[in-house]
Amino acid sequence: MFDTGTTAFMLVSTMLVLLMTPGLAFFYGGLSRRKNVVNTMAMCLAVLGVVGVLWLVAGWSFAYGGDGSIPVFGGFDQLGLAGLVQNLLAEDPSALSHDAYPAIADVAFQLAFASITCAIVTGAVAGRMKFGAVVLFIGVWSLVVYAPLAHMVWGGEGSLIGETIGALDFAGGDVVHISSGLTGLVLCLLLGKRKGFGMMNYRPHNVPFVVLGAALLWFGWFGFNAGSEFAADGVAALALLNTVLSSSAGLLAWMLVERVRTGKPTLVGAATGLVAGLVGITPAAGFVEPWAAAVIGAITAPVCYLAISFAKSKLGYDDALDAFGCHCVGGIVGGLLTGVFCVPELSWTDFGGLLYTGDPTLLGAQALGILVTIVFVAVAGLIIGLVVKALFKGSLRVSEEDEARGLDVTAHGESAYPAYLGLD
Repeated sequence: MFDTGTTAFMLVSTMLVLLMTPGLAFFYGGLSRRKNVVNTMAMCLAVLGVVGVLWLVAGWSFAYGGDGSIPVFGGFDQLGLAGLVQNLLAEDPSALSHDAYPAIADVAFQLAFASITCAIVTGAVAGRMKFGAVVLFIGVWSLVVYAPLAHMVWGGEGSLIGETIGALDFAGGDVVHISSGLTGLVLCLLLGKRKGFGMMNYRPHNVPFVVLGAALLWFGWFGFNAGSEFAADGVAALALLNTVLSSSAGLLAWMLVERVRTGKPTLVGAATGLVAGLVGITPAAGFVEPWAAAVIGAITAPVCYLAISFAKSKLGYDDALDAFGCHCVGGIVGGLLTGVFCVPELSWTDFGGLLYTGDPTLLGAQALGILVTIVFVAVAGLIIGLVVKALFKGSLRVSEEDEARGLDVTAHGESAYPAYLGLD
């Protein structure tokens, strides 16, 4: 029998996570240039369509199918979600997930995770990548990179990172944030810099959009982290509280750094610090005490600030909306700090955090899991990017004329802010 309370909890959590992708569209849209806001938001929404259909066809099976005998891949046994409805109607034991709620709810929950992960990637290429190339890349990447990585971390018995290495990832530090941010970096390196990068000041065109997007992401993140407990219990409550505290500390830390460095804390900075704190706590949400969650947010946000404000300009890569600087860097910091602050009794393995045990085993496992993630994602993402580039006549990038005019009109034939009395 299904537990109705847990089932309701998972359905609500799923809806919250699904809200995150439209929320990211507003966040990215506000950060983009005025002439590219429609294109930026369209890329996020296109992900919902592409990933949704492909998750039905093969994504779920590649990530969570099979019998656990392959450490890096699920299987082909649930292509097209074969058998799920029949098992549900027959009240087969396999229709239950975690012995409490319908397994079919997991399909939707994990689909929402795949969607927001793929949407994060698009921020790095805003303003210069062909829309068709984005759609094709995301489609292939969701099946070839995201789904196998989800299996490696969350595939249970026999999985490479979660079981063999013993790394902890409560809600997606490796699977969601490091993978998406690093893939964004690979793509922006393949694309090259935006026209005028380093000479022009790319300011957010709509600050209220940024705040609205951050608020929707924040709201959805409660389902993202608390829902990853897969039960309406004390650990889910802990994950929710830790999500609040880390994001609060991240927001405060970012504003403080801005105040010291520039003399003025900004609203965009506060929203970005909020997101950085959320990224940092994602791998640790159900493993650490509330005070540690605040510390994680307070550390992650300044590190992300440094990556965005200094590393990008020093290294010369053009990550348009800082997918790498916020998500990949924040995911790495949060993953490593999980190895420091994990309460032993909350750990999924036999090892607790360095602070409690003095044993560096978990910290080492966290570092190794992150390293495996980085190598796999970077290599696979580069190969997919090169293949898609070849299919698009050797260029992922729009023409110089289209880039100068803006992709809203050239790629979509519409404007976010139509001219009034001939003025635009």
